[in-house]
Amino acid sequence: MALNSPTTRAAEVTAVDCHAHVMRRDLPLASERHSAPKHDASVHQYLTLLDRHRVSHGVLTAPSFYGSNNTLLLQALARARDRLRGTAIVEPTIGDEQLRALDAGGIVGVRLNWVKRAMLPDDQAREYRNLFRRVRDLGWHIEVYLEGEKLAHVLPRLRAHGAPVVVDHFGSPTPSKDVHCEGFQEVLRGVRAGDTYVKLSAPYRLGGADPRRYVDALLEAAGGRQLVWATDWPFVGYEDSITYEQCVGWIREWVPETTLGLILRHTPARLFGFTAIHT
Repeated sequence: MALNSPTTRAAEVTAVDCHAHVMRRDLPLASERHSAPKHDASVHQYLTLLDRHRVSHGVLTAPSFYGSNNTLLLQALARARDRLRGTAIVEPTIGDEQLRALDAGGIVGVRLNWVKRAMLPDDQAREYRNLFRRVRDLGWHIEVYLEGEKLAHVLPRLRAHGAPVVVDHFGSPTPSKDVHCEGFQEVLRGVRAGDTYVKLSAPYRLGGADPRRYVDALLEAAGGRQLVWATDWPFVGYEDSITYEQCVGWIREWVPETTLGLILRHTPARLFGFTAIHT
């Protein structure tokens, strides 16, 4: 299954996969991580998948298991700067020169991968407030991956810094609470306010909940203006059960045809700094 016509040209934004990873098993792993790579996943493999499914552009997201080492991510972005952007994991004390180098390398946001942590970093600490100010001034976004019950407290504080906030995987609501999860309700508030974006991605990480319930609530809150689509390739932890084709099919099942253009093209092109939107 493909998302667009076979006449797609690489310079045209016709569909953006807004969350994928590159990884190698032979690289050092961070001590504080919740997963590890089972297979290598190269940028060549990823671009081949994009071409096969006629997805013009992609966003590579730093996985937790390399910590703040973004070398592999930057190497991948350099292979296809016209088609790829990235979000990096950084230390809050990172220097301005290092941030500018990341910006020049195709990074457009910082990722807070804080899921499955017994204790969260203090996002109100001076070094984090300074980091978020610099992120805003660069025109980047803050990406957050966090369980719904914790996101309820963190998201309002992140939004207050003035940079767009991008929420991974529907906001990871508590399955038993469904759309009434406090974190998901905070996500809806941010979506309505226009400063929060949500990735319709990785429904297999929702604890068995029906993703269409969340999609319907998000569409009701803001149509497709604050929503983007993503595959989460190579599906860490689910490598042997999920396919790229499934991810392409899901978005067509969840979203009306009249709204697909916003979610696949216009919203991500604006959010991640892609240009030349094909109409």
